[in-house]
Amino acid sequence: MKESGEMYLESIYVLCHSKKNVRSIDVAEHMNFSKPSVSRAVGLLKQEGYITVDKEGYISLTPFGEDAANKIFERHTVLTNLLVFMGVDEKTADEDACRMEHVISEQSFNAMKKYLEDNKKAE
Repeated sequence: MKESGEMYLESIYVLCHSKKNVRSIDVAEHMNFSKPSVSRAVGLLKQEGYITVDKEGYISLTPFGEDAANKIFERHTVLTNLLVFMGVDEKTADEDACRMEHVISEQSFNAMKKYLEDNKKAE
């Protein structure tokens, strides 16, 4: 999946866990993107089996989509927390984590996650 698809999927994941019903307009507002851009991305995510869209336009994550989005969200959360732990202000850490989460290798991510867990315990 490309970075943009991951960003849309993560946004849908966050919205689905904070709202009862999610539509494309909610995703557009959350991401500050145009409705046509979101419609295209939703169509691609649906085609790839990450989401379903019912006849009223409500978006749901498939089990496959939930798993993928959870991994993306975990990367974002862990990277943000690590950067904050290292002294980066929260806004910058969140913005940097958003970019990093899409390119970091599994090996590096797991090492960072372990480092954060080990050092949080030591506090």
